[in-house]
Amino acid sequence: MLELAILGFLYDTPLHGYELRKRLTALTGHVKPVAESTLYPAIKRLEKAGLLARATEPGSVAAPRHVLTLTESGRLELRRRLAEPDQRDISDENRWFTVLAFLRHLGDAPAQSAVLRRRLAFLEEPASFFYDGERPLRAEELDDPFRRGLLTIARATSRAELTWLRETIASLDG
Repeated sequence: MLELAILGFLYDTPLHGYELRKRLTALTGHVKPVAESTLYPAIKRLEKAGLLARATEPGSVAAPRHVLTLTESGRLELRRRLAEPDQRDISDENRWFTVLAFLRHLGDAPAQSAVLRRRLAFLEEPASFFYDGERPLRAEELDDPFRRGLLTIARATSRAELTWLRETIASLDG
């Protein structure tokens, strides 16, 4: 997902590494902080693959800065990854949020709708964090107030997302 986020942010505008890291941190927050030891090898992989280019600009105060730009191949790769997210990108909330943050770059309403439909199908499957054998437990069935709270919050969040997904799909489908 780090590579997807890098491609997504560079699709908008060229950035130097520090600014890119700030934007990535703002997107992922405390859930998955981006360390320099992770970011810069990812940038080098993308650069080696021809998906981004690096140019050197004079620094305003000190050393020169490396500004990263997306190549045309990088733009195509971003759109491919957005159009064909793997199942983990659909089912894992943090990965899904990264896809969602850049889905506008796909630029094709039917393709965007298809991605949203995959998330909708995933959310419509009955699920729980807690089970009685094979049967998912509902919040009302739990004596533990903390587990009940977890299920209550998850259900409310899912309902809000389901509503948004249905409305957005309808809008994209015209």
